Amino acid sequence: MTKQPRKHRRFRYSAPLHVRRKFLSAHLAEDLLIKYNRRSLPVVKGDTVRIMRGEFKDHTDKIAFVDLKKGFVEVEGVILTKADGKKVAKPIHPSNLLITKLNLTDPVRRARLEKGVPEEVKKEIEKEAEEQMKELAEEKRKAEEEVVEEAEEEEEQEVEEKPAGETIEGTGKKKEEDRAAEKPAGGEKKTKEKPVVTKATSSKKTSKTKGKSTGKKVKEGKKDA
Repeated sequence: MTKQPRKHRRFRYSAPLHVRRKFLSAHLAEDLLIKYNRRSLPVVKGDTVRIMRGEFKDHTDKIAFVDLKKGFVEVEGVILTKADGKKVAKPIHPSNLLITKLNLTDPVRRARLEKGVPEEVKKEIEKEAEEQMKELAEEKRKAEEEVVEEAEEEEEQEVEEKPAGETIEGTGKKKEEDRAAEKPAGGEKKTKEKPVVTKATSSKKTSKTKGKSTGKKVKEGKKDA
């Protein structure tokens, strides 16, 4: 292992995602530390954490988003207001967090936690995972119901606005019927016959043609003589 800082920095900045995941580890609360015999774990979406330092110190809520590329996480309720009034989530480094409750819905994570722990703890992990799965299913059902309610409200608003639109459509149909009645029967279209213009040939002879004709007559007279 190298001691050069530049190589350590290069390793961290160019590390693949499965390695960066380990960089985003946070300490476990004392009860979890004793239960799982671990000091820290990589954070995942759904973990309940407490902020230990900074402006939002002692704020406790769930992790909403984990950014492996940038190396930060977003916690629900930790929001900043920009100068233009827009609200954005503040990124927090996992080293400033303490995990108070683990998200056990992932079977792979459960399997890793169950290694080297007593059977009683394994049963507790499975029981807690079932409760969390039920909570997730309930939240999903509520979200679907809200979407359906919003769609129904939009349909009701459209139905309320339709009568005004129907009168406009009716007047348009009447106009189309009137136009169809004005058209000749059989769908024949009236075509305007263009008058045929014939150019009249002028009998007047120009000076050039006159000269030619007189010249011919003179030549004929000479031949006769």
